[in-house]
Amino acid sequence: MFITFEGIDFSGKSTQAGLAATRLESLGHKVRLLREPGGTGLSERIRELLLDRDNVPIDPLSELMLFSAARAQLVQEVILPALRDGTIVVCDRFFDSTTAYQGYGRNLPLGEIRSLNRFSTAGTTPDLTLFVDVDPDEIMQRKIRAGQEPDRMERSGDVFFRMVAEGYRTIARDEPERVVVIGGMGTIEETHEKIWKHVERILSGTRSAS
Repeated sequence: MFITFEGIDFSGKSTQAGLAATRLESLGHKVRLLREPGGTGLSERIRELLLDRDNVPIDPLSELMLFSAARAQLVQEVILPALRDGTIVVCDRFFDSTTAYQGYGRNLPLGEIRSLNRFSTAGTTPDLTLFVDVDPDEIMQRKIRAGQEPDRMERSGDVFFRMVAEGYRTIARDEPERVVVIGGMGTIEETHEKIWKHVERILSGTRSAS
């Protein structure tokens, strides 16, 4: 089983991915928690470059290719072997991030991105994707409260992140059987319980309307 978490940075998706993985493990499941980009030696090196706080200039097309290269390595080295072994894989971001960020955010051709996503993942598709949806204005307030220096992607600006958020919502509307929108404005515990209901449905082999 393959579960992915999506959303803008500071939406809480990483926290929720960790909580879901921990709860699955507590029920006796074998779980592998991963993040993108990352999860392998090569993918972590690419992550350092993509998120470089020195703001190394990267063309949008090069950015797309770097994210895809990191993902391809992760799929081949970690995700596919884990799935074959019966491990539940929980991943903080997957190809929907590329569609939302480089497609809707950077305005690169969506058709080309979808083809590249399929190619770089060898057709690997999550069984369930949870989009933690938080308004970009709230995201900005969370970043201010965190008081940390933004990385290269986080410096892309308010308009960019609004386009990314709407891109995620479009993906969810287009693929309702796979992608579930989870309102992320409640407490961590409230959001987790919303998410867990959908994880339970996948575990039991059923789905219902979100």
